[in-house]
Amino acid sequence: MPTITLRHFAIIRETVGAESERRIVPDGTTAADIAAALSAEYPRIAGLLRTSPVMVNAAYADLAAPLREDDEVAFIPPVAGGADDDPRFVVTEQPLVGDAVAALVAAPEAGAIVTFVGTVRNHARGRAVRWLDYEAYAAGCTPIFAQIAAEMRERWNVLEVAIHHRVGHLVAGEVSVVIAVSSAHRHDAFAASEYAIDRLKERAPIWKKEAYADGDVWIGAEAAYQTLPDRHAH
Repeated sequence: MPTITLRHFAIIRETVGAESERRIVPDGTTAADIAAALSAEYPRIAGLLRTSPVMVNAAYADLAAPLREDDEVAFIPPVAGGADDDPRFVVTEQPLVGDAVAALVAAPEAGAIVTFVGTVRNHARGRAVRWLDYEAYAAGCTPIFAQIAAEMRERWNVLEVAIHHRVGHLVAGEVSVVIAVSSAHRHDAFAASEYAIDRLKERAPIWKKEAYADGDVWIGAEAAYQTLPDRHAH
């Protein structure tokens, strides 16, 4: 019987109470079977597990595929709307500097470098925001960053792309993401930069928790989560 590792993130991690765990499972067990078992153990997140995609060994996978010895399985809760060690594609706890990321895409043939800098604002959804916590599955993020960059090159005359995302505790005004794009002409760089941030919000396994004066919530998962009974209720 194979032994697998389960990685838990964001709302799932908080509910399970652990970042990871090892489990021995019967031969032929699939990710769908694991989702069903977790749903039975933690009814509060059953709705999320039924609809969340799965990553096996840091790549999106088929729920029906049998798991093997030492597979790492992670269910990816709704997100807030590269190659290993590639300095262009990074998830970090360190503060981000737009100019430093832009320097990674500089090229003699570039006529334009567009840098998108995303910052934490002090309000959202009509409420004052006290702080944000960002959490990411870093091993799953960097290949998606690289894939997004490849898609940008297919659609526009893009030379280089760098995507850096911050994780951890951030307050208003701090930089959460930097995307830098170089191209021969500015129109391609602007269009590609906008494409990158849209795809990043859709696909990268990055989550954020927003904190308000009266509580906090994981963005993207709030609807399914809040319809379930409070975990502290008796």
